[in-house]
Amino acid sequence: MEILDWIVIGLFSLALIGIVVWVLRQKQNDSADYFLGGRDATWIAIGASIFASNIGSEHLIGLAGTGASSGMAMAHWEIQGWMILILGWVFVPFYARSMVYTMPEFLERRYNPQSRTILSFISLISYVLTKVAVTVYAGGLVFQQVFGIETLWGIDFFWIAAIGLVIITAIYTILGGMKSVLYTSILQTPILLLGSLIILVLGFKELGGWDEMMRICGATVVNDYGDTMTDLIRDNRDAQYPWLGALIGSSIIGFWYWCTDQYIVQRVLSGKNQREARRGTIFGAYLKLLPVFLFLIPGMIAFALHQKSLAAGGEGFLPLLASGAVNADAAFPTLVAKLLPAGVKGLVVCGILAALMSSLASLFNSSAMLFTIDFYKRFRPNTPEKRLVTIGQIATVVIVILGILWIPIMRSVGDVLYTYLQDVQSVLAPGIAAAFLLGICWKRTTAQGGMWGLIAGMVIGMTRLSAKVYYSNNPDAADNLFKYLFYDVNWLFFCGWMLVICLALIIVISLCTKAPSPEKIQGLVFGTATEAQKAETRASWNHWDVIHSAIIIGITVAFYWYFW
Repeated sequence: MEILDWIVIGLFSLALIGIVVWVLRQKQNDSADYFLGGRDATWIAIGASIFASNIGSEHLIGLAGTGASSGMAMAHWEIQGWMILILGWVFVPFYARSMVYTMPEFLERRYNPQSRTILSFISLISYVLTKVAVTVYAGGLVFQQVFGIETLWGIDFFWIAAIGLVIITAIYTILGGMKSVLYTSILQTPILLLGSLIILVLGFKELGGWDEMMRICGATVVNDYGDTMTDLIRDNRDAQYPWLGALIGSSIIGFWYWCTDQYIVQRVLSGKNQREARRGTIFGAYLKLLPVFLFLIPGMIAFALHQKSLAAGGEGFLPLLASGAVNADAAFPTLVAKLLPAGVKGLVVCGILAALMSSLASLFNSSAMLFTIDFYKRFRPNTPEKRLVTIGQIATVVIVILGILWIPIMRSVGDVLYTYLQDVQSVLAPGIAAAFLLGICWKRTTAQGGMWGLIAGMVIGMTRLSAKVYYSNNPDAADNLFKYLFYDVNWLFFCGWMLVICLALIIVISLCTKAPSPEKIQGLVFGTATEAQKAETRASWNHWDVIHSAIIIGITVAFYWYFW
């Protein structure tokens, strides 16, 4: 890092401070202002926030790392971003009509208070143990690699970078709430995109272009069935990414994440109306087409540069682990450190900062909102609005502390961050996805059916995770039916079977219990909207919204065709 780089970082920091100060000057007297930005966000702010909130250090380290280690395999999870369109076209009208703050609150209106509590609990635990901790952990690794500092003042620089990042982000999130998240995203998103694009261009220039990357990666076999790093669709016997399992699993995880997860949907709930919310999702879907090229492809470039260096008799491009294996997760920061000139490196570091801070800010705000609205306010319904804002700020501090305390445990999974995240999400998603899907598609779905679908998903998912922990640490454990079902079955196929079981359970229980009254589900299920509600939704879109949505789906199909 040179002086020019530090100047660029300083200017970025000043711009960020200016936005936060401006936000603080706006009145935020109630919880709607603090958590949803007053429900007046435009499509640009919503789309930018969806993208910036999604892109975190698990992409900068994890996605680039999977590109360097296994090629196109994990692209399924990124290209499934077209499912944001389902959020905009299908779910936005139901969420807007219900005027809810959180997804658990929506389930309470559709089902019962117990469903709300179950979803709130699952969401909070998953945020603290996966998203917050992993983002902070990976952020520390990024800056340790980029700055090349092992220790500072006798302290491991990893901890200085990680905790410093958390504290700075927490301050502006606590003070500014949702408006801080939305409007800093408008600054952070273009910087992140520009910085990553520079890495892509310079990486190709150093390597010799797209064809050279495809030649080297296409010659690298990744399994016993002839598939290479450039194959997106792999043999169904592949131990990690069978093509059918990848399509099913990534679709279930994508549906849960983009359409029902508080972390993403909260950005849409902040829209001033259905038109702005839907167009925000379309804009976000366009942006979500980029990560494969901005993060996964650079990982493949780093791998190709490493192979090319070894073939020429060099030491290789990527650093090595203590075991002697290539450190694939160091792909993106190594590209930054080795390829970028002064000034440009500072800009890319700002892009990395933007990704980390935006993801953390969104996590903190969503988690605080879940606790405040779904737990505190339910038991203290007469709490003044200003007091709710204060409780949300305190909750953010607690979540920050819990995330930091979990980091030492997360350090043991640093080489499989992205796969670890998707693995955990694959057992969280099916039960929640089933409850929401049948909840808005089938009038006959009852409160008991939805609630037990959530419970079944949680129990099966926790059993699977517990079995993985046990059998991973006891390789000599005897084979039995339980081990086969909850450990040996491929994680993607397990995700698919979980969804089938949860859907079947909801349907059976719903048919065995009393149907909900028309008044209970009015406006919350297909076929129950009033004429006025239908007219409002129809007036919120035009032919351009349809055209842009078709373009996004067309690009997705073309991507699958090219890498098939």
